[in-house]
Amino acid sequence: MSKKILANDGIEADGKIALEKAGFMVETTNVGQADLAKALQEYDVLIVRSATKVRKDLIDACPHLKIIARGGVGMDNIDVEYAKSKGIQVINTPNASSRAVAELAMSHMFALARLLNQSNNEMRIAGADFNVLKKKYSAGTQLSGKTLGIIGFGRIGQELGKMALGVGMKVIASDPMISTAHLKMQIGGHDLNIHIQTSSMDEILSQSDYISLHVPSSQKPILGADEMARMKKGACIINTARGGVIDETALLDALSNGHLGGAGVDAFLNEPNPDQKILANLKISLSPHIGGSTVEAQAAIGQELAEKIRAAYK
Repeated sequence: MSKKILANDGIEADGKIALEKAGFMVETTNVGQADLAKALQEYDVLIVRSATKVRKDLIDACPHLKIIARGGVGMDNIDVEYAKSKGIQVINTPNASSRAVAELAMSHMFALARLLNQSNNEMRIAGADFNVLKKKYSAGTQLSGKTLGIIGFGRIGQELGKMALGVGMKVIASDPMISTAHLKMQIGGHDLNIHIQTSSMDEILSQSDYISLHVPSSQKPILGADEMARMKKGACIINTARGGVIDETALLDALSNGHLGGAGVDAFLNEPNPDQKILANLKISLSPHIGGSTVEAQAAIGQELAEKIRAAYK
């Protein structure tokens, strides 16, 4: 079996080296979507992140493709079941970036609680009155004692749950595939095993001060106007999952009328050109879809890809 790999969206250096040591030829030149079918005739493995789309037409055009590997968790840019029906192995890296995504979600919660997204902007304005801002931004709150509702309680959701418990939050979660999660964590040098029974969506909406989504892409928003109306007044939404899992128009309305207190958004509809109304709203803490993009996570993704591709060739 040939060992030629096209890492079309790139691969971290350590992962590339590990694959080359295992006898693979790894090419990292990015090929445009329109030219990909022709280029892939020379390769057996395609590595992608979120930019490259691997749909039915591309799969049909590449009969020699053996493996499609996604550096990351979600695989909504790949027609997974169709690829498998053609005998192509589909690989992702669910372990590598869980911590990074959970930390970003936590970062957005801290930013909203202490109004950092707004104070950062105002303090940079020439002539801003320091003492006025000091008084204004002393109205922040603490996360300790607040309730975090997590929708989607897989690896990332559970990692976030452990962090939230560590800062004194109450954690509730909803997941149709999980009834009880067993969280292993360490606090103050003590090993703890915490069991969390998942709750209904009604409980998540009515009880949470913060709701964080960790779900794959969906045909319709998980949180739309109806769900937001059922949330606690002043609650905040965090989306480090996928664009479209929250209704962005409904979010703007709920922020405008004061029902919701804020939002942290890392994943948007219409990337890379999100709605300017979302970007301009100072009640929203923003990041440019970087959930799994830390130095450490990228290194771990490269290594996990290398390990799984090597294993697939044995």
